[in-house]
Amino acid sequence: MSRSVCIRLGGIDLIPDLSGALYAPDFRTLLVADLHLEKSTSLARRGVHLPPYDTRQSLQQLSAVLAASAAQRLIFLGDSFHDGEARMRLDPEDLQLLQAITTRADTLWIAGNHDPAPPADIGGRVVNESVLGSISLRHQPRVLAEGEHEIAGHLHPAATVEVRGTRLRRRCFIADARRLIMPAFGSYTGSLNVRAKAFEGLFGDFDVWMIGTKAIHRFPDAKVSRG
Repeated sequence: MSRSVCIRLGGIDLIPDLSGALYAPDFRTLLVADLHLEKSTSLARRGVHLPPYDTRQSLQQLSAVLAASAAQRLIFLGDSFHDGEARMRLDPEDLQLLQAITTRADTLWIAGNHDPAPPADIGGRVVNESVLGSISLRHQPRVLAEGEHEIAGHLHPAATVEVRGTRLRRRCFIADARRLIMPAFGSYTGSLNVRAKAFEGLFGDFDVWMIGTKAIHRFPDAKVSRG
């Protein structure tokens, strides 16, 4: 995990990773949002058939990032499972991998709108919200109290910029002085343009940290395209 890029929020240094994870070195804590495990098997029930490897790919990536960061604490920011029956559809090997991950780090599951009651037999504790120093951690962003800072997921942000005449669209972290919204970590999750209506009113002057192939690239809001 490279530490060449840093996002500072509420007096805390946060290191964005190419995987979409966020590491807080002062707290030895790794944050991930919106894995949507077993999304492929959920879609298959509705006749949309995708290769059923999204869960394994997401968990293998998470395992690698956890090892690279040497984090002692792991916090999932909600929608870790795509629906309430996802736990029952887990392949035994994927379940074993997930339990190995939660054994390696003190694990906290924040409830999301897709998984308001994350399963209790996979390790870790389930809460509605948590804190990291001065920062509130939750699934969906909300109106902030005076002086409050927040890290949330839910919106799966992506940004489009024009670089040397080429339009590039990538998943991104988006933040201003008070709030940071993380990209979706899951392999089959979609993304939403940060100029979409769902983001209106959430940020003042913001920056995006776009996830490239080999590096994280920061752009101010003035450089982020509407389309």
